[in-house]
Amino acid sequence: MPDDLRIGIYMFSTEGIGYASMKTNVKLISKSTIADGTMEFRFSKPEGFDFRPGQWTDFRLIDPPETDEEGNVRGFSLVQARFEPDLVVATRMRDTAYKRVLKDLPIGTEVALDGPGGDFTLHKTETTPAVFIIGGIGVTPVRSMIAQATHDKTAHRITLLHASSTPSQLPYKSDLEQLSQTNPNFTYVAVATDSAPADWTGDRGRINAQMIKKYVPDLSQPIYYLSGPKGMVHAMRQLLVELKVNEDNIRTEEFGGY
Repeated sequence: MPDDLRIGIYMFSTEGIGYASMKTNVKLISKSTIADGTMEFRFSKPEGFDFRPGQWTDFRLIDPPETDEEGNVRGFSLVQARFEPDLVVATRMRDTAYKRVLKDLPIGTEVALDGPGGDFTLHKTETTPAVFIIGGIGVTPVRSMIAQATHDKTAHRITLLHASSTPSQLPYKSDLEQLSQTNPNFTYVAVATDSAPADWTGDRGRINAQMIKKYVPDLSQPIYYLSGPKGMVHAMRQLLVELKVNEDNIRTEEFGGY
């Protein structure tokens, strides 16, 4: 899962396609705040680097000015699709040595990359719908998958329920809204779980059985993808089980570092 330590050189295969882990240094190109408490970091993409949308990559700080017991490596899901330039990651900012250093990195600084990894990726069967139930920053691998599916004009019917406490904490909301306008098969539902301004046009309240049924008429058809804070992922999985969803059709990715 993202935001934890992984070590080693490996080969893996996802749905029949093998990728070799690449170890190299990449340069920071830009950084920006994209939601309350959330920053995006763009790095140069090394030649020959390939991945499946939804996968993550380890980033190791090189000779950082400070460190702590959590170490100098974090795994971040890639936000960009395969056809897009740069390597893009986004993260909630905590008061840890790693994230303090990352926040203050000068443009042009190199970090060590090791990846890709993971199998939280969009299923291949285009006649099977995809439903994403996502909390906050857990949308990063999902944005990659949806952008690639939109670019490739696949026939996947995709529904994304994207929840956070307030609208200002929803990363990539405007980007996902644009993708929903471009892709007729993609429905984006922004959800404010705690508070929202009077002119908020998204859904309000926590994601529950009624909300899921509102956007997913036949609960038995889709593959479900759950991503976000550990507590939310576990709660949504239990809710789907209570709704009699086949557990083989539920895929999860827990994000640490909240």
